[in-house]
Amino acid sequence: ALKLRAGDKHCLVARSKCYLKLGDTENSLKDAEASLQNDKTFSKGLYQKAETLYTMGDFEFALVFYHRGYRLRPELQKFRLGIEKSQEAIVNCIGSPSSIKLENKEDLCFISRQAESKKANQKLQIKLTKDQKRTRKQQPVRNPKTERQLLGELYADKAYLEKLLKDEDLMESSTKQGIKVADLVLSGISYLDTRSEFWQQQKPIYARVRERKLRQQRWIRDKKRKPAEAGRYVVKSMEDIDMLLTGDCPEESCKKAQRVLKTIQGWSDDEVPNKNELIGNLHSCIGNAQLEMGQMEAALQSHKMDLEFARQNDLPDAVSRALDNIGRVYARIGKFQQAIDTWEEKIPMAKSSLEKTWLCHEIGRCYLELNKAEAAQNYGEKSLQSADEEGDIEWQLHATVLVADAQVKLKDYWSAITNFEKALEKAKLIHNEAAQKAIITVSGSLQR
Repeated sequence: ALKLRAGDKHCLVARSKCYLKLGDTENSLKDAEASLQNDKTFSKGLYQKAETLYTMGDFEFALVFYHRGYRLRPELQKFRLGIEKSQEAIVNCIGSPSSIKLENKEDLCFISRQAESKKANQKLQIKLTKDQKRTRKQQPVRNPKTERQLLGELYADKAYLEKLLKDEDLMESSTKQGIKVADLVLSGISYLDTRSEFWQQQKPIYARVRERKLRQQRWIRDKKRKPAEAGRYVVKSMEDIDMLLTGDCPEESCKKAQRVLKTIQGWSDDEVPNKNELIGNLHSCIGNAQLEMGQMEAALQSHKMDLEFARQNDLPDAVSRALDNIGRVYARIGKFQQAIDTWEEKIPMAKSSLEKTWLCHEIGRCYLELNKAEAAQNYGEKSLQSADEEGDIEWQLHATVLVADAQVKLKDYWSAITNFEKALEKAKLIHNEAAQKAIITVSGSLQR
């Protein structure tokens, strides 16, 4: 693209991002600066230059360019976040400005920043021989404990590469492309050294220790939270979880529920008197969100955990809820017999005719899927009886259609036609046009 349109600023920024991902900060910076050559107010170029400088560990200059971009495009959140992370990195390196006291002494010499930068650049320009480079790369920058803290999971990779260096035969060999294995290993170690240096600048060990202590203090402080505060937190969180799920954001609902669950598990029973009941409820919320996301096995496990908590703590309402949800999952994945067994266990716990109507209808549908038409008809009639008791026309419609479908399977066609006609009347009463069309189609085919 750059060959077709030399100097295109958007292409330069895109290539700069690629260089940065590869760890080639020098070329990344060149492209970022080139994108600003003809337009100093190009926000993408300013941001890319700031990001590159930040990755290089030059937090002060990165801060300058984040600020320039923010002044031009204050609506872009990425510039504000860049300012915050640069300021934090600077404070981690040198401390807060308020902690530094300057004294005016007669023998104090002031050296300009530009002069310092010039000297630093002169030092960087000193070329090392290949052997000197290798010797330097092989020397550990810091003790293993510190390096392990800085590199984290990558520490094992570095230890492995350093172990390879001891294999002289391997180091002398070359790849199919003609690259010496020793050079590859050394470049890997060099990259990890550069990263650990950057992370040490960005967040030194003492800053990490301090952060850990602050987290512990916050945890102790949170642990002493008053029951009223805990109650407000729980109520607000449960409302948010429910709103996210009903608002078609199951993934966010699931994440929120998992965070709240982790928080509450760390609280004492004094702070949350109904802690076990609440934990079960959160497992139920997580399961419902997972079901909406199509994560069936995970949803099943979450609802089973809800059931386990409910039984352990003798919570009949929670047991009923968990059985309801477990049945839904089984039905969704086609395990109809397991769904039937689960829902039949729940029937005695049903608290209203409407709940019983739904249960009997769903069990009847599962029997129909298993080609057990007599059982399906039986449960359809039970569902219709409960719907009549409740006076709910919509469920009367569903139950009547279920009975008719079962009668078709049993080849009792006249009874099926009679029930479809009854269902059609119900559909007209509630103005359900889709149901009317479906019933007319099925009933017509039966009469023919």
